[in-house]
Amino acid sequence: MYRLKIDFGGGEPKQCVAGIKASYTKEQLMDKIVVAVVNLQPKSVVGVISECMMLAAYDDSGVSLLSPDKELALGTKVG
Repeated sequence: MYRLKIDFGGGEPKQCVAGIKASYTKEQLMDKIVVAVVNLQPKSVVGVISECMMLAAYDDSGVSLLSPDKELALGTKVG
């Protein structure tokens, strides 16, 4: 599990707890732009509060975090 800080722009970063350690190194996650959901109730995951959830696809080969296919401002809404 990783405890990550995600910058959505315009405020304090949100904390995210994610079970993606088998698929990503810390270096691969630094400055990575991801799609995440923030309108969820904070939840305790292994004793750490998670304030958002990154979206990912997965199969037998592992996890692939979803990312926009062009540059967008931090905090851009998804629909």
